[in-house]
Order: sequence, then structure tokens, then C-alpha cells
Amino acid sequence: MYQRHFGLSGEPFSIAPDPRMLYMSERHREALAHLLYGLRGGGGFVVLTGDVGTGKTTVCRCMLQQVPAGCNVAYVFNPALNVIELLRTICDEFHVPVTPAGPAPTRKDHVDALNAYLLRTHAQGQHNVLIVDEAQNLSVPVLEQLRLLTNLETDERKLLQIVLIGQPELRRLLARPELEQVAQRVIARYHLEPLGDAGTQQYVAHRLAAAGLQGPLPFDGAALRRIVHHSRGIPRRINLLADRALLGAFSLGRTQVDRGIVDRAAAEVFGDGTGSDGDAARRRRVAAGVAASVAAVVGLAGVALATWLAVAHDRQAPRAAAPPPEPVAVTASAPELAAAPAADDASAPAAEPAPFAAAALDDTIDALRRHLADAPAGDAGVWRHLAEAWGVALDGDDPCAAAERALLRCHRGEGGSVALLRRLDRPAVVTLRDEDGPLHVAALTALDARRATLQFADASFTVPIPVLAGLWRGEFATLWRPPPGYRGGALNPADAAQARWLGEQLDGLRADAGATAGGNVRERLRAFQAVQGLPADGLAGPLTLMQLNRAAGIDEPRLASD
Repeated sequence: MYQRHFGLSGEPFSIAPDPRMLYMSERHREALAHLLYGLRGGGGFVVLTGDVGTGKTTVCRCMLQQVPAGCNVAYVFNPALNVIELLRTICDEFHVPVTPAGPAPTRKDHVDALNAYLLRTHAQGQHNVLIVDEAQNLSVPVLEQLRLLTNLETDERKLLQIVLIGQPELRRLLARPELEQVAQRVIARYHLEPLGDAGTQQYVAHRLAAAGLQGPLPFDGAALRRIVHHSRGIPRRINLLADRALLGAFSLGRTQVDRGIVDRAAAEVFGDGTGSDGDAARRRRVAAGVAASVAAVVGLAGVALATWLAVAHDRQAPRAAAPPPEPVAVTASAPELAAAPAADDASAPAAEPAPFAAAALDDTIDALRRHLADAPAGDAGVWRHLAEAWGVALDGDDPCAAAERALLRCHRGEGGSVALLRRLDRPAVVTLRDEDGPLHVAALTALDARRATLQFADASFTVPIPVLAGLWRGEFATLWRPPPGYRGGALNPADAAQARWLGEQLDGLRADAGATAGGNVRERLRAFQAVQGLPADGLAGPLTLMQLNRAAGIDEPRLASD
């Protein structure tokens, strides 16, 4: 929303792991070198660890863009699985069919099928890499099973290389006595440290330059030093803080961010030094943030710009907001998670709903916070809203398994944005948390330029977009209709049959959807992905297939507009 104000062509501080925005510090280059070694190694484990937000997943995505020819990669981003679930996931990622000897596939059935696949691809001169993200969540039995998979070998070499990526707890996990055999299989390990003072300032300058900045930095020296202080050199914290500071300067009509704006932004984002005096103060800060964000998005004169002064003051007198920026489409990264919010403004309805009155907004925030504090945790009843939208019965404990029985697929994502949900334009289950309260899930059933409708098992709330963004942790799940014969993972244009099907789908789309007639299917798919705000990797994963469905007019439920 502030890009044009600062002369930017894209979103500089998105927290989506976009390799094209990666600042390659010396530490990141070393981490990437370790992962690339894992792609070419001869078996065993490669371990990459780092604190939350240091850039592990971003480095991994950068590595995936450099996968050498003849290397097949399986990516597991949700390792909280038992042994059978893990083996099934690995087989699905490698597109390995499993034929059970009995009524249900056993561990042996999965391992035998996987071993046959590894031998077959090895004979064809290919090698295979398994990447497990958030690996600190692996259980001891699952880690032991992974070790056994590294025993699959020929006389010349191991058949499977495994890369484990996780938080520092992974190092402690591998140091446990019962996992000594796993630790002995680690052939390379690297711990990604936060950026130092100079690295943090260089990171800010790099991201702004990558987003199209031509002139001087919009942060003065004191502001940069405060970013170093508040972020502690962690890239994700830098992104959150710098983004909020730029929004603050924009809402105040300034072209330079000073120390005070950064400190107020840190108070909003991290709660640093807010001097909070309880629920009333928190409610005022949230309400003021909503007012300023709505003003910046729609450029509506007369909306109070109180976000950046709310920590120290009450609401300010109304002032005219700057004109809204022109929409700019920005691609983002795997697992196909984000797009620039400004890009979605272009599709906002012409007749927008009236803004919330201040009193009604306070009442809504209070009611929602009470619900999140008092309601029992769990998703019982929430998936019912998706089931009703799709006209199916998602019975049983596992709604995704029930969806597959109804010939649908369930996609779970992390690190998502409101912009992504708006682009996908389908009901979704989102994870919410109010400060340090319990986790809750809600069904997102309506979304427009200003507000969203969240439905719980026994309550429904319509809230401004910034309230949703403040409570949502980026985790979401949604349903979609797969193409005929879909077996999971991504469709690859290198496969003749898949390329033919993808070409037929792209042939039927309009040019404004990113489709081009004739030519290489992978390049045409990349053009489509770029227009849709997805990473242009030329592979049709679930999010790309969802957008193909949407562009082709496939009959699927859509988000309502309040």
C-alpha cells in the first residue's frame, strides 16, 4: 500500500520466503553451499538449523531453484507424522505407487515400493533428495525410520540423500543417546546465525533495492540503528518491523523514517516498551491500527490516522490520506504462499462497504477477543462450513481424508497472507491467536476490500482486514478440485502427458489471466504464475492448479463479499 509513495515497484519486506529477495550474507552463502552439497552428496543426512526467522526456509527455496538435472526432490513441510504417514508422504512426493499385500499398506509395502523406485531412477542416472522442513518436530521413531531409508543402497552409493532443516531444538534432538546412529549419518551440518549490525543495515538496503528503490534509503541512520536493536538481526523480525515503519511514515505523509517511527512500529509489532495498561490499551492500539490501515488501503479522506500515535496518544483529528498506490503485481515464494497486497486492490469491488463506526469496531474487537479467550480449542464444527460450501460430508476425525473420499484435495499452507487468500478466492480454515492466548481455528467464508467474515463452531464475526491480519498466524487449509488422474505433488511439463494436459488448460484461458498461445508449456506456465502472483517455477503445484481452476471457471466455492 505504500510502494508508490516511496518509489518502489514491489513489496520490499514480505515475510514470504522469496529466493529472489534473498540477501546473501556470508552466513547464508555458507548455508546454501551446505544444502547444494546435499543435493550432490552420496547419502546420509545434511542438517541446517537456525533460530525462528533467520532465513532457513528462504535458503532452502533458493536451493530448490538450483536443483541440478537428474535430481528428484521430495519436500516434506509437515513432519508431525507417524512412521506410516511419513512413508506415505515420501512416496506421494516421489509419485511412487504403493500396492499393498494386505488390506492396508504396511511399512514394508511402502519401503519396498520406494526401494524399487530408487533403484530404477539410479539405473537411469538420476539421484533423489528428501528435504524435511521443521525437522525439530520429528519423533524418535520417525528419525530412526529415516536412518533406515539411508541404508537403501547399491554397491557404489547410497540411493537417498536426506536434508533436515529445523530450529535449534533439532541439534538437541540429534544429540540424544537413542539417536546416536542417526547423528553418525550426518555428513554436513550448519547453524544459521542472525545477521550482525552491519549485515542488518545491508539487508534493509538490499531488500529496498530489489523492490525497485532508486533514490536514498527512506530510513535515517538512527532509524537503522533502532531496527538493528529491535530485530536482533533476525530477517523475519527485520521484515515485520521495516514494513510497519514504512507504513507508519506513509500514513503520516512522510518520506523519511526516523527513530520515533521505528520505535512506535516496534511497539505495535513486538510489544516492545508499550507500557500496556491492560485490555483497554490493547484494544485502543488494535482499533487505531485498523483505522490507519483502512485509510491507507482505500485512500478515504476523513479516516483518522491513529496507528503510529496510538501508543502515546488517543485518536487524532481526521486528516486526508494519501491517494492509493497503483496496483503492482509481485510474485512470491513456495509453498506458493504470498502475493503483494497492492496487486489485489485492482480486483476490489467498485462499491465498497461503509467503514466500521468506532463504537461498533470496539464492540466487535471486544466480542472476538472474549470468544478467543473463552471458547474451547479445536476445529470441531469449523470444517462444517467448508463442507457446506462444497456440498459434501466431511465426516470423521480427518477432514482431509474425508475430502479425498469426495474426490477433492485438501491443501495446508503456512506463512500465508491475506493477499494470497484473496487471490485464491475460496473458503479456508485459518489459525488464530490473540497475543499469548490459545490457538483457535475459524472458517474464512467472506472477504472483500475492507473486511472478512470468520465463522467458528458457534459464533460468527465480521472484522476489518487488519484485525484478521493481526490475529492470523499464516496457517491455512482449503479444499480444491484436482485434475483427472492427479496423484499429488506438482505436475511437471517435462512429463509429456502432464505437459499435454497443462497446455490444453492454458489454451483455454484469456491473455489477461497470464496465458499465452503456443510455445513451450513450462514458459507458458511461468507466465501464468507470474500474473497470478505465484512463484514462476514452471511446476503446477496445488496453488497453481487452484488458480488454473479459477481462471478456467471450474465450479468451486468462492469467498462471499460482505
